[in-house]
Amino acid sequence: MSATVESIAAEDERLLPRSPLRRLISRPELGSVLGAIAVFLVFAVVADNFLRAGSLGTVLYAASTIGIMAVPVALLMIGGEFDLSAGVMVTSSALISSMISYEFTANVWVGVGVSLVATLAIGLFNGILLTRTGLPSFIITLGTFLMLTGLNLGFTKLISGTVATKSIADMDGFPAARALFASHLTIGSFAIQVTVLWWIGMVAVATWILLRTRAGNWIFAVGGGRDAARAVGVPVERTKIGLYLGVAFGAWISGQHLLFNYNVVQSGEGVGNELIYIAAAVIGGCLLTGGYGSAIGAAVGALIFGMTSKGIVFAQWDPNWFKFFLGAMLLAATLLNLWIRRRAEATR
Repeated sequence: MSATVESIAAEDERLLPRSPLRRLISRPELGSVLGAIAVFLVFAVVADNFLRAGSLGTVLYAASTIGIMAVPVALLMIGGEFDLSAGVMVTSSALISSMISYEFTANVWVGVGVSLVATLAIGLFNGILLTRTGLPSFIITLGTFLMLTGLNLGFTKLISGTVATKSIADMDGFPAARALFASHLTIGSFAIQVTVLWWIGMVAVATWILLRTRAGNWIFAVGGGRDAARAVGVPVERTKIGLYLGVAFGAWISGQHLLFNYNVVQSGEGVGNELIYIAAAVIGGCLLTGGYGSAIGAAVGALIFGMTSKGIVFAQWDPNWFKFFLGAMLLAATLLNLWIRRRAEATR
């Protein structure tokens, strides 16, 4: 019996026990964690205010506004696809909620509900068009990005006469909606924005889906190879549509926060944010080719963005350097993740 097990183990490396170090090296988020530690130490040294409770709360808030979208975008990338409409979809969600509530003089929860349905419909449109046509997701979501950008500006100007929505702060249901999407908890001198809780919740659910469910196996399978996944019975079309619905749901949450945090929405917001979400996922260990990555890594990538954007301010550096640092970190993290992955494959 033991000889049989040994012979099988010799033929299948997956049955061989792996040391804790090898398991650690094989984790997709390792590079981003090392990068986050380095960024934290740098700003802890050069910025006197960085370690204060209020400053750390600001950093977490900045990270959460990116992370809420970076997590579903990461799952989509693991599944082998992109969504270039993710940034403006956030603004679309906020605009729909605001204008429905204001123009129909309705309780704001009516606008919130309509916004959820409409935003999910956008994600469904992306997913169905992708699976039915076979076109690259880059082309499809680029088209959606352009259409939503025009619709956001055009409809807002047509309905309100300006490029911004009217304030809905005095409407029924606003306090309750604000408590859900844009409130904060104060613990001593430390203020935690509710978006941080949404962010943590999304990371937990996404990690559970990836590692503990059949759907997680499907996501990795379709990202690793669509035809091979279909050959073993994976519902490829349903999986990809579900991933686009996940991005849309994240956009809805972010959009409601945008609305209830500021009371009004600028219709031109969100353009370019899709690249930040993708960059956070890549820094977190996701491969552009799909089939590899983690939700935790995307969350750490968002944290790096938050620390950098606010750390530069606390250090009183010229904020014009912000994009340079982000680009440098993206390249460094990608190279580090590539090196770690090659090392992990070499030690198998």
